[in-house]
Amino acid sequence: MARKLFYIIIGSLLASSIAFGQTTAQQIKPTVISGDVTAISDGHLIVSAKGVSVDVVVNDKTVVKKVSPENPDLKAAVAGTLSEIVIGDKVTVSGILAVDGKSLPARTLLFMSKGDIAQKNAKETEEWRRRGITGKVISVNSQTNQMVVEVRNLVGSTNVTLTPKDGAKFLRYAPDSIRFDQAKDSSVSEVQPGDMLRAVGDRSGDGTSFTAEKVITGAFQTVAGTVKSVDAAKNEVVIKNLQNGKDVTIVVTDTSVLKKYPAEMAERFASVQMQGNGPRPVAPGGQTRPAGGEGRPAGGQATGARMPGGFGGQRPGGGAPGGNIDEMLDRFPAITVADLKAGDMIAISSSKTPNAERMTAIKLLSGVEPFLRMAQAGNPGRRGGGGVDGGFSIPGLDSVGFP
Repeated sequence: MARKLFYIIIGSLLASSIAFGQTTAQQIKPTVISGDVTAISDGHLIVSAKGVSVDVVVNDKTVVKKVSPENPDLKAAVAGTLSEIVIGDKVTVSGILAVDGKSLPARTLLFMSKGDIAQKNAKETEEWRRRGITGKVISVNSQTNQMVVEVRNLVGSTNVTLTPKDGAKFLRYAPDSIRFDQAKDSSVSEVQPGDMLRAVGDRSGDGTSFTAEKVITGAFQTVAGTVKSVDAAKNEVVIKNLQNGKDVTIVVTDTSVLKKYPAEMAERFASVQMQGNGPRPVAPGGQTRPAGGEGRPAGGQATGARMPGGFGGQRPGGGAPGGNIDEMLDRFPAITVADLKAGDMIAISSSKTPNAERMTAIKLLSGVEPFLRMAQAGNPGRRGGGGVDGGFSIPGLDSVGFP
């Protein structure tokens, strides 16, 4: 998110470069760099800009201004001082770059406090948690721009009709990423059935409709398989795809999320799925029918019961009943590629790509044997899972990222 804010600042800075002394075509145009402050000394800032460290020299002629993440507009910037800047702050600097590209005497220096950025991100994340929904796009009506979204929770699913508000903002996840700050501007025309979706807005009292202010979507796939080999040095895992028996190389990056399902929790969730024969059917009015039909009210919430891990009941802000999958996943033990071994069964989410033999993991979950075992038992004659449509459903695997 901070990166997006600074693109706005850079644009404003370039548009107003004439104010910084660029009065003739013959003058050298100033360079604009943006990055994180990594070191501070007397009159100097070391700024990491696209992986390159630049020594920014600040003097009494440098115009220093502070920009608020809440209103990242150059016109709203206020006067600041070098002493206010700390390591980790975001800065955008204009000046004449030295020939060696390593130093930049600053004409203007705009900065955003890392503390202010963290506060804004926390507020925004809470807003998406409190007023948001996450699910899989079932259908898109190009005439009305409405979408039907399957919203899953720990014990079932509900179909929700999403209608964008006037001026609603659409974003789309970048390939191989569920990082909100890497998402690109998008439109409703890019949304396709099967996409994963997260939206923030207002849900109706009965939970069957949702008016969205912001929508972010992405095309993802989930694959499961048995580990054949592990290369911890390369952060790569080769698995045998349970759907087609073919080898798939899974690439893990520094943005991949690797977690292990606690054994008891996996068994209990898989058992709930098996009792209900997969995701719960949706009753008239959009409410989820309970597993087994007894002892559970519509919506899938067990009377007087809580799901493993302390989750259960109604999600804050009208979210899906049955628990917050994202918070649940956050609490799982983190693992590394080195923790995996041949014979383990794992499941992976990744962007949909034409290359089915090599995938970059967005999420990688181990300890998922109970889900795959139940899926195979419930689908005789099917070799196994292999995607959202491949016969298995693992809570948390196909959920997407917060701001």
